[in-house]
Amino acid sequence: MPLWRLSGSARSVLYAEMHRSLGYVRCIVTNCRAVVVPRFGGPEILEVRPNVEVPDLKPKDVLVRARAVSINPLDTRMRSGYGRSLFEPLLPLILGRDISGEVAAVGGSVQSLRVGQEVFGALHPTAVRGTYADYAILSEEELTTKPPSVTHVEASAIPFAALTAWRAIKSTARIASGQRLLVLGGGAVGLAATQLAVASGCHVSITCGSQSLERVLAAGAEQAVDYTAEDFEVAIKGQFDAVLDTIGKPVTERVGINFLKRGGHYMTLQGEAASMADSYGLVLGIPLATTILLKKQILYRISHGIEYWWTYMRADSEGLHEIRKLLEAGKLKIPVDKTFPITEVREAHEAKDKKLILGKVVLEVD
Repeated sequence: MPLWRLSGSARSVLYAEMHRSLGYVRCIVTNCRAVVVPRFGGPEILEVRPNVEVPDLKPKDVLVRARAVSINPLDTRMRSGYGRSLFEPLLPLILGRDISGEVAAVGGSVQSLRVGQEVFGALHPTAVRGTYADYAILSEEELTTKPPSVTHVEASAIPFAALTAWRAIKSTARIASGQRLLVLGGGAVGLAATQLAVASGCHVSITCGSQSLERVLAAGAEQAVDYTAEDFEVAIKGQFDAVLDTIGKPVTERVGINFLKRGGHYMTLQGEAASMADSYGLVLGIPLATTILLKKQILYRISHGIEYWWTYMRADSEGLHEIRKLLEAGKLKIPVDKTFPITEVREAHEAKDKKLILGKVVLEVD
């Protein structure tokens, strides 16, 4: 019998059976509290809604009961309109990338995790349904088990920044023991990159503000230069195998390029794909950004003999596994400067916008 001849209830039953046969799992939670961005703007536009729909789980999905979620620069930028060419048609959004919590349910094809396990992980930058919620959905490869010795607050501060650093220095530059890494910027990504490189046997120099000097030196950097007090172009000596630029300004690009050995890798977090798409739309913006990247790659390959890359976080199960091992061994830590209850998300975002808190901020989910 054709589908159109079936009654509404019969079609619903049939679709549900097809859904289950494909490995989909109906969520044990249908609605939950979440922080929503209904439009772009300042912290005041953030809404804590009590009944946001939780979709069914795809075969490789994991439903996580959130206990702590950290605030990343990407969150505040997305709230303000960064990436609007992609996200505006999809409003309202749920912000958030990092999470630590417990597995509440798993999709039909999930093998490595089970209900009740404590986990932490991070979503891809383009995810529309984020982690600022009582329940978040991540894929199996975006999560790993949380070490018992680490709190949910501590774990939630790690994955997005550490995976961003991992992709740059391990997946792209493939930095190895004995090599030299220069990190421009001592924020969460810079601090994570320092610890990952040191754990791989690399020598690290880093530029940062005065408030971060002790942290980066404690993380294993051999040289830390306060860029507010001295000319880091003069203070830093020697040539490097890789440069990770977390600042992404013209001056840091110029200086970073000139510190590289031939065959080295320059990687910046401030690629132009999103900004070009916002300015010119997806259809024109992405090809224009690709052209800019290719031109720079060719230019620097010819003029300096180096590789030039825009780098972004992505799900990497191998990287997340190594990050978990380093976290468990006490070799990776991103300090949390302040926590807020998730109901005070506006105050937390305002503090970050006004730079009242320079370090990591975490939202606790009761």
